[in-house]
Amino acid sequence: MPPSATQPAHESRVDSLPRRTSFTSAFSSSSSTLQGTGVAGLATPTPNPESDSPTSSASQSHDDIPTWPTEWKAYGCLLGCFLLMFNSWGLVNAYGTYASYYKQHLLPGKDLLLWNLVGSSESFIVLSLSGVVGRLLDAGYCRSLIGFGASFITLGMFLLSVVNGDGDRGDGNYGLIWLTQGLVVGLGMSTFFVSSSQIAATWFVKRKAVAVGIVASGASIAGLIYPLMTKFLITEIGFNNAVRCVAGVAGFTAVSSFLLCVPNPKHIFRKPETWKKVDVWVDPHACRNPAFNWFTASICFVFFGFYAVFFNLEEWAAHHGFGIKDVPPGLDISLGPEQEVQHEAIRTFWLLSIMNASSTFGRLFSAAFAEGWGAVNIHMSATFIASLLLLCLWPFATTLGPALAFVIIFGAVSGAVIGLPPASIANILGRTDPLAQARLGQWTGMMYTAAAIPALVGPVIAGHLITEYSNNYLTVQLWSGFCLFLAALCMLLSRIYLTKGRSYDRLNGLRLSLSKAGRALTIDKDEGAEMKEKMAKEVDSPV
Repeated sequence: MPPSATQPAHESRVDSLPRRTSFTSAFSSSSSTLQGTGVAGLATPTPNPESDSPTSSASQSHDDIPTWPTEWKAYGCLLGCFLLMFNSWGLVNAYGTYASYYKQHLLPGKDLLLWNLVGSSESFIVLSLSGVVGRLLDAGYCRSLIGFGASFITLGMFLLSVVNGDGDRGDGNYGLIWLTQGLVVGLGMSTFFVSSSQIAATWFVKRKAVAVGIVASGASIAGLIYPLMTKFLITEIGFNNAVRCVAGVAGFTAVSSFLLCVPNPKHIFRKPETWKKVDVWVDPHACRNPAFNWFTASICFVFFGFYAVFFNLEEWAAHHGFGIKDVPPGLDISLGPEQEVQHEAIRTFWLLSIMNASSTFGRLFSAAFAEGWGAVNIHMSATFIASLLLLCLWPFATTLGPALAFVIIFGAVSGAVIGLPPASIANILGRTDPLAQARLGQWTGMMYTAAAIPALVGPVIAGHLITEYSNNYLTVQLWSGFCLFLAALCMLLSRIYLTKGRSYDRLNGLRLSLSKAGRALTIDKDEGAEMKEKMAKEVDSPV
């Protein structure tokens, strides 16, 4: 049963109704006031006078909001948010190409675990700061966050191009690679990640899942463009100049995001009077919500196993011989006996690019289905299917044909797995209440912050398993598959609690409606008796 914190909100609504009303009007009035309260353990959030003060007037009623925004700024903001995701999680998706080049050229012989650590450090920083970024977004500091991120991403990528000597074989410096790409770029991406979905959601109130899906596709588009661009430019102009070109593209698109990403002025922002209170950063309503807690646990399991697939895909293809690593001109590198190339082979970076391209379709289609069927339902189904693909298809993909089938199918399903968490949080909060949705940034940030440690250690564990068992990639296939299977189970529990919470709210709403109707009938009965007595007195009185 949800906590008693919901009761005062309902009682205040009862007291605020006019006393004279009919049964029908009482029932319809109470039903309308209870819409959007379907969050277990969370009544309609009212700004706390001690810690929260809305900086904009109350939003329009849900029925008055158009299905699609009518202002051009909304669609410009959607494009800007797409570019934010392009330069945040898109760079994480493209990291497998960098890791492959580092391992083969810049610092050959380094343990795969160390290269996975650079990519997982990016993920850790992005996720660990999501709670802080989400709360700052709810307070309205969107522009400052985007400006910070644009500066750090551009700076970090440019510094990466100057810390590895001439970019030739053996010129790499692991510590400086981690510092520039892992830390500096990771700090910049952390301000873009949550901002991308939350700023767009302020405009698309009735189409949040679709908007978030379009924004999320920026990560997969970047995962397609950046690896192809990097591989081609390394061959043509060398590693350092290639990274400078990537820095230029990232800088230009980041500045474009800064100009376009303007939140809806009608959105309710929550600026606290002081930032020193714990509940400013950690929403106690979220901690008491079992649907949110189980969903957060599921995202932790997702990040334990998900990115181990992307980070190790190119090395897996080369190990089985149906993938060929690019060798820049002038470098004579033997593939080694374990990388005997099959007759029909493909460049390894193409597999990563194909997987990211397929992910785009998964993000868009899953977002469209989530509008009608519920984001949590679609997310749970996609995660379960992804776990089956990792456990039942990936281990048997030892030639080019099955490998292509795996990367295409898993890529499409993975788009839903990694793209739907913000939409699922909006689903848990309830889409119809603007005050509840004002907490969307904070709840999303809290969820991602909880997943930061799994995102850091998951790929590292996978890399260690591969090297510990003599380049046996079955270890990472089982690791990733079981992690996603556990994630799907946690999503199922979240869905069960979400249904229970909303059933409780509907029953409570019916109880309140009947109570008000009974009060109305009692009032009408008393007034009828008074009127009858008055008429009788008038008849009996002498003329």
